[in-house]
Amino acid sequence: MTLSKALLASAAFGMVAGAAAAQTEVHWWHAMGGTNGERVEKMANDFNASQSEFKIIPTYKGNYTETMTAAVAAFRAKEHPHLVQVFEVGTATMMAAKGAVYPIEQMMNDAGEAFDRDAFLPAVISYYQTPEGELLSMPFNSSTPVMWYNADALAEAGVDVPKTWDDVMMASEKLGANGMDCGFSFGWQSWVMVENFSAWHDLPMGTKENGYAGFDTEFTFNNDKVAARLQTIADSSASKAFKYGGRRGDSLPMFTNGECAMWMNSSAYYGSIKTQAKFNYGQTMLPLDASIAEAPQNSIIGGATLWALTGHESEEYKGLAQFMTYLSSPEVQAWWHQETGYVPITTAAYELSKEQGFYDSNPGTDTAIQQLSLNTPTANSRGIRFGNFVQIRDIINEELEALWAGDKTATEALDAAAERGNALLRKFERAAM
Repeated sequence: MTLSKALLASAAFGMVAGAAAAQTEVHWWHAMGGTNGERVEKMANDFNASQSEFKIIPTYKGNYTETMTAAVAAFRAKEHPHLVQVFEVGTATMMAAKGAVYPIEQMMNDAGEAFDRDAFLPAVISYYQTPEGELLSMPFNSSTPVMWYNADALAEAGVDVPKTWDDVMMASEKLGANGMDCGFSFGWQSWVMVENFSAWHDLPMGTKENGYAGFDTEFTFNNDKVAARLQTIADSSASKAFKYGGRRGDSLPMFTNGECAMWMNSSAYYGSIKTQAKFNYGQTMLPLDASIAEAPQNSIIGGATLWALTGHESEEYKGLAQFMTYLSSPEVQAWWHQETGYVPITTAAYELSKEQGFYDSNPGTDTAIQQLSLNTPTANSRGIRFGNFVQIRDIINEELEALWAGDKTATEALDAAAERGNALLRKFERAAM
């Protein structure tokens, strides 16, 4: 190579390197491990490839609790990311983090990025809005609990897909008589059997509109209706109708290996069940307790949203705003929904999934959307906004585990959970004032 050619090549390399170095970096901390973590990486890489001005850098920080804790610590040290994924029960905590949160709607507007809150599904967006309607965080991986069922096992036992809790109990008896080890189980038990059971039957979990109307709220989930259902479930474990399999998604293998015929947990387990189950399966709406209500109200979401944090440069927020637009686009959201079982966060993504024939090819995969949109949410079914609820969920888990072990009655367990939970609500209220 001649000297002139070498100089030209060096100059060209320098221009490329300079262009790469000029990219504005935007850091995103998330809690998506495994396959979903790979999907997060793909979304970031696809956005990065679509333009040259910004670079999204996603970083896995552990489970939901670990990710939120890491972000809080990093903010105090002024080493925080631009964006952090926080699960729904961390909403009140994030709202109370004075000066830390850059409301996503405000951020989008400040960055000059078009934003239409009406494009989002009402049941998804309402959980994360202020009383005035401003969106605080960007919905991302939203789900709701559904009832998964082993269609082969139900058919062999001669039972229809249950619609009520009486149906679930009757089906479990027949399944047991037909050789099944377990009729039903569930995961994320506070979310499924307290939070969503209450919303599904239009029962308040707490005062002050489940915390939406003020921090001075108190729990009311320790009522006779919830206690009666949980006690019936606990009593049914003697006949193996019900089997407890742990917190979060620990009981998933009990369903996918054919041990339990019915499993109540997130719609977002679609990807796992699709790859693991060796039988015909389906999903249907949560069962109704006909002794409480004539018809279901609506379920509430779980999953997480993306929170923008203050303290960065305006140019970086411009890149973040563009990424939020990309992430909520119909094509990206429809892909994410169809791959994972999380609900599409926008009406356009839902309509696109229908146009693509996804629900025709995969019957029941719109169950979560139907549940969330069943009725206009009430004060009891809009969602929950309790401070310190990450810790309070652990308390509810502990007390329910005492119930399943036979150490407490349902009333005793719920009363203890409410009392212990209320103490943490008061602690949060004092800190937030």
